[in-house]
Formats: sequence, C-alpha cells, structure tokens
Amino acid sequence: MPAERTYVPLMSPPPGLMTADELLRTHVPDKRTELVRGVLVVREPAGSRHGLVTMNLGAELAVYAKQTGAGGVYAAESGFKLASNPDTVRAPDIAFVSRERLPPASTTGYPTLAPDLAVEVLSPGDRPGDVLAKVADWLSAGTRLVWCSIRSAGLHESIATTAARPS
Repeated sequence: MPAERTYVPLMSPPPGLMTADELLRTHVPDKRTELVRGVLVVREPAGSRHGLVTMNLGAELAVYAKQTGAGGVYAAESGFKLASNPDTVRAPDIAFVSRERLPPASTTGYPTLAPDLAVEVLSPGDRPGDVLAKVADWLSAGTRLVWCSIRSAGLHESIATTAARPS
C-alpha cells in the first residue's frame, strides 16, 4: 500500500528586515515605534501618569544639564541607532548625552550612539522580559547607566538604578 501524501502548507518567507532609514520614514498613527534587530515594534501610547512622571524627571535632568553645561537631555521617544545590520533603534523615555558626545545640532535622523543615561519609566502593562531586553540593548550598545522608574506603575515612589557599565 503506498504511503499517504503529507500535506505541508507553503509558508511565505519572512518579511524583509527594516532599516533605521525606513523607520524614520514610517508613520504609524497614534503609536510609538522602535526597531529591534530589523523588526518593527509598535506600542500603544503611554498613559497620563507615565507622561507626568517622565516630564517631571526629564525637566529636573534638563535643568541640571543646562546649569552645569554637562550635556543634552532628550525628550521621550527620541530614537538612538544602537546597532546596524540588522538595525536597532531604541527610544528611551528620557536620555542624557554628555557634552563631549553630543551630535552636532545639524544632525538629522537617529544619532548613531548610545546615550550616557537612558531612563525607562515603566507602566503597569510593561512586561518584565521586554524591559530587560531593552535594558540589555542599552548596555550592550555602550550606555553607561540605565534607570528604570517604576513610579508610574504604582509599585513604589523611587527611581531604581537598574544597571551600570563601568567607565
């Protein structure tokens, strides 16, 4: 008796990987986007408490940076190109880049550098694995310090230093 033929569905090839330049030209209305190893990641916008915590902390850092001339503070959702081929563009809630490392004011697109400080303000819906992956990307790219604030998640009222890379 002949063997029965097995049905194997044809699978379409995986979509091509996106580049940082393509991400820059991509608009997903009312969503936040990042690029992780060439794959577009789309998230819902942050909630009210998240925005308030981010703005308050960012304002304090910006005042300090301006008074001391230490460097520049970037607002939420400013992307940084952390890796190439495949490209990774991450956007912290707040970033600080020291004066010596600031890209020229004429820079367009995503600066190809890791900020000295990346701040992630966590929300109740953030998954721990996603947060750890993001922290790992920052540190692997050369970010010296990553803060995760869990204030907006309602867990406690302090800023937690997540990890630091030696200078």
